[in-house]
Amino acid sequence: LCQLEPEIVQEVAKGTKLGVRECQYQFRFRRWNCTSHSKYFGKILQQDIRETAFVYAITAAGVSHAITQACSMGELLQCGCELTRSRAPPSPTAGPGTEGTAWEWGGCGDDVQFGYEKSQQFMDAKSKKGKNDIRALIDLHNNEAGRLAVRSYMRTECKCHGLSGSCTLRTCWRKMPHFREVGDRLLERFNGAFKVMGGNDGKTLIPVGDNIKPPDKQDLIYSADSPDFCSANRKTGSLGTRGRVCNSTAMDTSGCDLLCCGRGHRDETVVLEENCLCRFHWCCVVQCRKCSVRQELSLCI
Repeated sequence: LCQLEPEIVQEVAKGTKLGVRECQYQFRFRRWNCTSHSKYFGKILQQDIRETAFVYAITAAGVSHAITQACSMGELLQCGCELTRSRAPPSPTAGPGTEGTAWEWGGCGDDVQFGYEKSQQFMDAKSKKGKNDIRALIDLHNNEAGRLAVRSYMRTECKCHGLSGSCTLRTCWRKMPHFREVGDRLLERFNGAFKVMGGNDGKTLIPVGDNIKPPDKQDLIYSADSPDFCSANRKTGSLGTRGRVCNSTAMDTSGCDLLCCGRGHRDETVVLEENCLCRFHWCCVVQCRKCSVRQELSLCI
């Protein structure tokens, strides 16, 4: 793929960065904040913990999303808009003035299947070499969960056509979900991730615990418990939480009690410079002043 379709690989790189940025957004208030520090990030990827499951899923989703978007934007020769000839007509959505309106596929729908297949081809290649290895099965499952978080949630968008604003015909196309929606959905799966172990045949994964339903294709899975990420540990990929900004009044993962692992926090006043009193001058310049702003921060000890 690298040799035959280098332009696809460029989109793979963009998709990977998209996935990591979304990981950092979703984990910004957690003890492990999806740091992109290569030495520590690499250690996370070598484990079979819940955080690794999320990274694999969001990265595979990012690659699928980026390639599909490049197709719709006309940036790749191998693909373009989605083919709609064989698809059933769109079902009408409830709304004023749409009764009896004619419908047809048109516009430029996202060819999510192309993005899905290229993500699969690139992201799954390394794990497939492991064949019956349990780690490879887990990675492949989480990659697929990420791609499905994009492909399974396509939405239909329509535009009205007609004289004087009437809606005599509606043209519809299918669009991918916004990537923030994909991240939110995968974070829910992360919070409800399944712990699994390998079956005796080396080809199946069994959920750990009594009376637990087997995970479906969109669930995230892992086989080892996560470290607490409280202290710096290069072996586990933990940077620790010392010096992290926390919320002294929150009771969730961003709160100082949880984020600082019970070590306590200190309050510090910092002075930041930011743009203020911005004015638009014709034509076409925006000029701003610099204002000093005092901010009270709580930092983990």
